[in-house]
Amino acid sequence: MSADGEGADEAGWDVEPEDEIASVVEALGHQQKRWREAAGLSAGEFGEAIGYGEDLVRKVERGARIPRPEYLDAADRVLGAGGFISAMKEEMAKARYPKKVRELAKLEERAVEVASYGNHNLHGLLQTKEYMEALFESRQPAYSLDQVERGVAARMARQEIFERSPAPDLIFVQEEVTLRRPIGGRMILRAQLERLLEVGRLPNVTLQVMPTNCEEHAGIEGGRIQLLKFGDGTSVGRSEGEFNGRPVSDPKQLRILELRYGMIRAQALTPRGSLAFIEQLWGET
Repeated sequence: MSADGEGADEAGWDVEPEDEIASVVEALGHQQKRWREAAGLSAGEFGEAIGYGEDLVRKVERGARIPRPEYLDAADRVLGAGGFISAMKEEMAKARYPKKVRELAKLEERAVEVASYGNHNLHGLLQTKEYMEALFESRQPAYSLDQVERGVAARMARQEIFERSPAPDLIFVQEEVTLRRPIGGRMILRAQLERLLEVGRLPNVTLQVMPTNCEEHAGIEGGRIQLLKFGDGTSVGRSEGEFNGRPVSDPKQLRILELRYGMIRAQALTPRGSLAFIEQLWGET
């Protein structure tokens, strides 16, 4: 996944901008071209100076490729742009994320409360980088190396929610099986359980486990649930088993999801009991 040197500058660069973000990528490309021409450099000469091929340079300039941070830093340095090109690193990083991930990240950035129930995998906000990589690499049909990289980078960026101030309330209910499945192997699972214990002790985080031997389970047929509440009193929810899996904001539909989620929380282990359960699993792993 490196982009260093000849022959490698196209590795991991098969990311084409999509939807509304395309105009931002195109604008950057046009600005780079103006800087390059003002410096009296051909596309080939410029590419050689920054360590990338001419083909990639031309693709960036017409907005057909999203440049990586190291490319932008090199371009800024060679063209003497005074930080103008490097300043676009954050925008280009976001542009590399799939549209659905960007939309979810925007919602999470606004949310004052995020509540979720996971029955298959750990919630993305809880995953370690190694767990994410193993999870993406296990997908079928197989993801390309770039798709894995993009997915991991986007998911890691979303975890900045833990650093927000004021901190949102984060509530997670996880099925026991998601804590036992050794995605990536025993050592990755062990590190993942350590991460859960760390996150579960944060003052704004509530982590609960739904044990497999629970006789009553309000979410047995509904699948994954996510609820986000915002500072203006509005909410949005989604469930794999309701409303065709699409996001909903209608109060009547939200009430169905909130009722089900409340029952799931009531049936799961308490937060304290859940941390004790995870600690026991960690000791057994």
